[in-house]
Amino acid sequence: MAEVITMPRLSDTMTDGKVAKWHKKVGDAVKEGDILAEIETDKAVQDFESEYNGTLLFIGTEEGGSSPVDSVLAIIGNAGEDISALKGGNSHSTSATEAAGIPEENKTEQNVTDVETTKPVEKEEGSASGEIPAGVEVITMPRLSDTMTEGKVAKWHKKVGDTVKEGDILAEIETDKAVQDFESEFNGNLLYIGTEEGGASPVDTVLAIIGPEGTDVSGIISGGAKKATDKTPVADVKSETEKPQETSTPVAAATGERIAISPLAKKMAEDKGIDVNALKGTGENGRIVKKDVEGFTPSAQTPATESKSAAAVETKPAQPAMNFVQGEDSETPNSQVRNIIAKRLSESKFTAPHYYLIVEINMDKAIEARKEINSLPDTKISFNDMVIKATAMALRKHPQVNSTWHADKIVHHGNINVGVAVAIPDGLVVPVLKNADQMNYNQISAAVKDMAGRAKSKGLKANEMEGSTFSVSNLGMFGIETFTSIINQPNSAILSVGAIVEKPIVKDGQIVVGNTMKLSLACDHRVVDGATGAQFLQTLRTYLEQPLTLLL
Repeated sequence: MAEVITMPRLSDTMTDGKVAKWHKKVGDAVKEGDILAEIETDKAVQDFESEYNGTLLFIGTEEGGSSPVDSVLAIIGNAGEDISALKGGNSHSTSATEAAGIPEENKTEQNVTDVETTKPVEKEEGSASGEIPAGVEVITMPRLSDTMTEGKVAKWHKKVGDTVKEGDILAEIETDKAVQDFESEFNGNLLYIGTEEGGASPVDTVLAIIGPEGTDVSGIISGGAKKATDKTPVADVKSETEKPQETSTPVAAATGERIAISPLAKKMAEDKGIDVNALKGTGENGRIVKKDVEGFTPSAQTPATESKSAAAVETKPAQPAMNFVQGEDSETPNSQVRNIIAKRLSESKFTAPHYYLIVEINMDKAIEARKEINSLPDTKISFNDMVIKATAMALRKHPQVNSTWHADKIVHHGNINVGVAVAIPDGLVVPVLKNADQMNYNQISAAVKDMAGRAKSKGLKANEMEGSTFSVSNLGMFGIETFTSIINQPNSAILSVGAIVEKPIVKDGQIVVGNTMKLSLACDHRVVDGATGAQFLQTLRTYLEQPLTLLL
């Protein structure tokens, strides 16, 4: 059965995407996980992977061309399968049947109900056998990140029987990465809640039902809502998961009062140079949302608001309230982030045979080099930046350490993508520096600061935390001299960086005061043997103790 692949929404502001490069051509076999194309958005170029197995039957946007989000990008199915009814009017593209020389008039029409993708649910009269009555909308648990498989309802803002308007916040959904407000797109009454507050359910299961007051939805509940795959034309395909989610963010005005505004609306206002104090919110409790920014005209901006400084705007991530009673046990429910951390680290520790190598580095010359580098205009790098750069260069010389274990093979990665562990209130995330060996100190410093800042405010995108080939964890800034880490799979090693300590050392037969730093390398013994790990650390030691060797 053919699968329609639509142009994905890869950023909150993306309206169309450009195909920078196709990695497959019509007629090629495609496996799940294969890179289909490179998609250029308004922010970056990203690899786009297939979620299906089959044959590439149709390309909707040629290489170098662009098309709107949710338009047909490609179709994957069985070789020779008739897809003439699924193309959505993309006359400029090439299908498998056309490539084979089959005349268009000889193709058999195929009902579009064969397409299995996420689409708006079509309404049908009656509620028996799971059919959806007119005016009733089935809301499913959205996929709010690429790695999300289930969502937890942190809080319901509506209860059964409440009136719901488009734009109202229905609930707060906790994913494996963040908590996001989930807005209603429909007007009506909340007729049914599928997941209670504090509970979790898989993506695409029934979260809620909205419709006219008094509507009987028992048939939908007992029979299960019709999945959004049944009877909607391809041209109407739009994934619930690809819509930008707007979470409520308090903004401090110059007067000290707080303004409720979604991050997307705030970003749009900043891009357009609009003072948020001049905006009138139409969302719940006066919250400023996307449409308020889109409908704003400069003439509505008053002199008072025009004079307010943008420096008055600040954001502060909400902290969960924790009320402990002295002398009594208390419980804090696990966040989705904490559950994912526990699952992945347990899998790593109990499936990968870890061993550890520790080396002590003389950092005297690195300290001198950093001082000289930071004396240059507009330059300020950290020791962590120097470690990341030296690590990336050492990985280039020791590709076995930059590898991944699979059941029947070891994959040696061509790119060096260094994950940098960042602590967040809920636990730990690992944003990734892609092609770190090709970055200079300033680029590494800027990238680490940017991603670490956004990680702490839950502003990282899923693709910024994927694709690492090696990881670095630094607790030196907390005064920790040495420690070992659990490997961040699918990596085969992780470097733990301790504090720089001033202490007596032996130099040229004399006891002098020196500065040393301990590095610990955790290795997966299935991939990295002891000698290989030791040689990698020797190279890394040379780069840090003799910084000029990085230029050779």
